[in-house]
Amino acid sequence: MTMGEDKGGTGTRAGRLTPPDWLVKGLLPQSAPIPWAAVARAAVALSAPLAIGLAAGKPMYGALVSMGALSGVIGDTADSYRMRIFNIAVPQFFGAVGVTLGTLVYGEGWQAVVAVTIVALVSGMISSIGAVASVSGLLLLLNTVVGAGLPMPEPWWKPPLLLSLGGLFVLVLTLLAWPLRGREPERASVAAAYASVVELFATAGTAAYDEKRQTVTQSLNTSYDLILARRAHDHGRSSPMVRLLAQLNVLIPLVEGAAAAHRYGRASRRPEIAAAVRDLADAVAEGRSEPPELALPEPEGPADRAVDTALRYAATVVHKTDPDPYNVDDRLGRPAALRVRVRSVSRDVMLSEGSWRYGLRLALCIGLAQSLVSLVPVTRSYWVALTVTFVMKPDFGSVFSRAVLRALGTAAGLLVAAAVLSQVPRGWWDVPVMMVLAALIPAFSAKGFAFQTAAVTPVILLLSDVLNHQGFNLVLPRLVDSLIGCAIALVAGYLLWPESWHTRIGDRLAAAVAETAGYVGHALSADEDQGERVRRRRHIYRDLSSVRSEFQRALTEPPPVGARAAAWWPLVVAVERIVDATTAARVRVDHGAEPPAPAEVTDIERQLRELAEGLRSNVVLVKVRTELEGDEQGVLAPLRQEVKAARAIASPERPT
Repeated sequence: MTMGEDKGGTGTRAGRLTPPDWLVKGLLPQSAPIPWAAVARAAVALSAPLAIGLAAGKPMYGALVSMGALSGVIGDTADSYRMRIFNIAVPQFFGAVGVTLGTLVYGEGWQAVVAVTIVALVSGMISSIGAVASVSGLLLLLNTVVGAGLPMPEPWWKPPLLLSLGGLFVLVLTLLAWPLRGREPERASVAAAYASVVELFATAGTAAYDEKRQTVTQSLNTSYDLILARRAHDHGRSSPMVRLLAQLNVLIPLVEGAAAAHRYGRASRRPEIAAAVRDLADAVAEGRSEPPELALPEPEGPADRAVDTALRYAATVVHKTDPDPYNVDDRLGRPAALRVRVRSVSRDVMLSEGSWRYGLRLALCIGLAQSLVSLVPVTRSYWVALTVTFVMKPDFGSVFSRAVLRALGTAAGLLVAAAVLSQVPRGWWDVPVMMVLAALIPAFSAKGFAFQTAAVTPVILLLSDVLNHQGFNLVLPRLVDSLIGCAIALVAGYLLWPESWHTRIGDRLAAAVAETAGYVGHALSADEDQGERVRRRRHIYRDLSSVRSEFQRALTEPPPVGARAAAWWPLVVAVERIVDATTAARVRVDHGAEPPAPAEVTDIERQLRELAEGLRSNVVLVKVRTELEGDEQGVLAPLRQEVKAARAIASPERPT
């Protein structure tokens, strides 16, 4: 045996003992800072109600308020204070409705099964609307399951009232700093967008550029979402939001200039450019308005001229205390009126195949869980349906990996719960213990789903023990219930559905490629509209960000889905590079380069549409035609190379 063969054999044997990549990725903690403010809020929000309940001789009431606070803590994920109100208050309303419905069917047997299944269908369908609706649907179903599985204090209105008080308590704690830091999240977000552009220029011309541009896309998405959401409620043209929006808008020419600088720039790659953008980021963060003294290198070509012009314009706008409110363009469009959005969303949900598909999957799993525990005596059976609910959230990640990670996280959390329930006497000792356990929830939630499950499990068990007084006897049934719930989700929510075995990423990616073709045709046309070009490019980048998120979920699936996603991944990067190359070409033309011939633009656009059609009609990569000719010295030469590279990726070599 040769040395190479020996290595291959060792690698094979070692590989059999190595956990699969999708499991390793889920178990590795994500790199994220600990949100200390959220840690402090969680510790107070969950422990204070217990203390008040004990002092008043009503520990059950205190536990229910803490349960409501737990939902608020988990849902408090927004940056803007205004959005925090929606992220906490709206889900709490749905949670109150859920526990009311559950309480009304408690102990009703098959009536409870039917009611919870219908709620699961509604919960699944509204979860497709957006982030707030997803959490609202989650709480609607969770609290319905809890109300139908646990005895609640009488009369019927007390449980929803107590749970809502817990959410309200979290909301009050969250908004305490609003008078002092009302606009700070929006300002910090815009400053972070500037800081990401600093890194973009610092890596122009290097292999690290693509990764930094993805960071810029995410920062711009976050900033525009925050600013435009605030502007939807603030119609005054003298609002400080106008200045922040103006500062954000002038980043767009800088980002476009960076795309050209990455390929052609010389002077714009010098450190003075990144340093100047860093000064602008500091000025935005500090609210400074002193005019800058820019010492920029002399431009050496169209790309450098684009960067120089964009940077000088940005410096003027950033330091202008009162920008012209009528010259501020909401680049992504301001949100429509609330009634228009509600009507549009309702229509989309009712007519969406995806909404019905997920709603039916969730209803099937919940119906099976409720039916099983109605036929088979399972201790505290509500935990089975709770497990199914947490696992069957595809907008939170892969169903398969979440089932596995949920089981592992629950096992880890039960070890902590076993120690607490066996060693800590019930009563006032619950308060400091809850303070410590609650503080772990925000800290661990940032690390991943398995870590969040491990942190939430002992908290829920401690609160359940306050309600039921079962002590250590809760631990083993919880593990069995979790395993049953994970098994139901895997079989009825994953294995029985054909779509689980092939990823739909090709459809989303094909749509993005088709949009890119339209962007090429518009951006490089003689009568190009700059505002429309910016909106199209931002829309494509948003779509590609969503595709990337789907890829991240698919990569955590077992084969063949994970393997197929890995094969498609380079094509996502290639499409992003095509968009950048198109932007760079347009920027060069705007600053003196020779415009391309219309026939060249049409040929590239046609090739991209053919690529999109090939992606849409196949679930695996297939060979496609690549015929692109043109002036190798022209402005479109790099774009043609990127299109050829994309089509080469979609043409894997096949064994004869």
